[in-house]
Amino acid sequence: MKSLKLILSSVFLVSSLFTAPVIAMDFKFNQVTDNVYAYIGPINDRTPENLGLNNNIGLVVTQKGAVLIDSGAGIPSAKALEKAAKKITNLPIIAVINTGSQDHRWLGNGYFAGKGAKIYALEKTVTTQKSKGDEEVRHMTFVSKSFSTTKPLSSTEKLAGDKAKITIGGVVFELKYFGDAHFPGDAVVWLPKQSVLFSGDLIYVDRMLGVHPFSNVASWQKAYHKAQTLPAKFIVPGHGQVCDWDKANQDTGNYLDKLVTVLSAAAEDMTGVQQAVDDNKDWPEFKHLKHYDSWHKTILNRTYLQFENEM
Repeated sequence: MKSLKLILSSVFLVSSLFTAPVIAMDFKFNQVTDNVYAYIGPINDRTPENLGLNNNIGLVVTQKGAVLIDSGAGIPSAKALEKAAKKITNLPIIAVINTGSQDHRWLGNGYFAGKGAKIYALEKTVTTQKSKGDEEVRHMTFVSKSFSTTKPLSSTEKLAGDKAKITIGGVVFELKYFGDAHFPGDAVVWLPKQSVLFSGDLIYVDRMLGVHPFSNVASWQKAYHKAQTLPAKFIVPGHGQVCDWDKANQDTGNYLDKLVTVLSAAAEDMTGVQQAVDDNKDWPEFKHLKHYDSWHKTILNRTYLQFENEM
């Protein structure tokens, strides 16, 4: 009888572990400079606990209200960002500016638009958002079913061209497209008075940047160096801690430069993808980046194939 009770107790304990509710992280914005804040997401993968917010999000407090730089991965993460913003200011979130079209950059748009916020993005970004929205909602629903009611909503204030200037509550926001990068249509937000650059996925620090089959490594490298013309005192990267250009170069710029230089030459010499990967699998100057061991060879593979396909 005691054995049976012990077995039943163990089963109940295991069952409780699997059915226990997921406890979300404590989301918060940290000050970058006067009236400018950043949520710095963890540099691991999307999880139910981080609500898909394994990226960075900006918050700028203006005279008329708060502005978010990116809106999160859907309704649950948008609510978490809203709650975190209320710890900084009692002013409502009146605008969202999207830097990109990956899920955690824009799938919270609908939640904030429903509360009256204007949603700004460049037309190039919107085009990619519309092509990937449904797929990205399905992906986030796989992470957590709490995202199942999220509906993709691209910008309500679509901006033509490669750059736009928006003034909200006395603060100037410059939205700039320098070239396709992690996603087609990736852009940055520049605050000239504050010397703050919200880079979106143009810049990663502390972790490996991500190269998808639809990423454009050659364009990304050029876009990165164009962004360097901005005299940023503070860079809020797409992932990783707030940094300066030295750190951005160490973790993103130098890696992009080496990818382009080495893999374009290998493709021109018709080395072959497997040989190119084997020859370059050990780049010790980037081993400090999270995910290096699992991502570096895949990035080499995809970059080589991009250059090979362009020949």
